[in-house]
Amino acid sequence: MEALTYPEFSKHLTELLKKVELGEEIIIQHEETRENIAVLIPYKKYQEEHKNTLNKTDRKLGILKKTAGYKIKKNFKITDEELLNS
Repeated sequence: MEALTYPEFSKHLTELLKKVELGEEIIIQHEETRENIAVLIPYKKYQEEHKNTLNKTDRKLGILKKTAGYKIKKNFKITDEELLNS
């Protein structure tokens, strides 16, 4: 995984995006402290990781917490926001 400061990243943006398209991950660091700020990853990998996280998210039962339970099937396709706004 390549690590670059923001100025280095912006200077080589086009070639770095091509690397990301090929599956590479890029770390963007603070110019002075070299502290990691962000990671640029391929969108497909982001989608896979985000999808897995959504399936594992616990939904709170409010006043029924610890007195009731539920099970969500794997093909259930609704986010917390969609559920609460319906």
